[in-house]
Amino acid sequence: MPTPSMEDYIEQIYLLIETKGYARVSDIAEALQVHPSSVTKMVQKLDKDEYLNYEKYRGLILTSKGKKIGKRLVYRHELLEQFLEIIGVNKENIYEDVEGIEHHLSWNSIDRIGDLVQYFEENPSRMEELKVLQLNNEQ
Repeated sequence: MPTPSMEDYIEQIYLLIETKGYARVSDIAEALQVHPSSVTKMVQKLDKDEYLNYEKYRGLILTSKGKKIGKRLVYRHELLEQFLEIIGVNKENIYEDVEGIEHHLSWNSIDRIGDLVQYFEENPSRMEELKVLQLNNEQ
């Protein structure tokens, strides 16, 4: 099971590969705002744990295990952003809030949040009812 720090790296590597077709140490360092030497150390650990294959000066690729986890981590992040938006969290707070909570929730909790997001999306009037409730509670 990857640590929260490993999850951040796997998620970012997955996103870079999906958007650019590759992930370089410098790209990962920039995205995570860390030093390239920190990325190299983590990439070596992820290689050892079989989340990716890394060859010095040649780049890296996610293994099937790494791709599966990366996809699930991106889903978790996007789902939590959706959830916070639905419940009315200010847009400027959403990213920071997701970063703060995503590693502290079980996958069971994530699945239940997914159910709730689906519940609201299937009937937009439910979202309107929630907004009315929130306005009444603010008064």
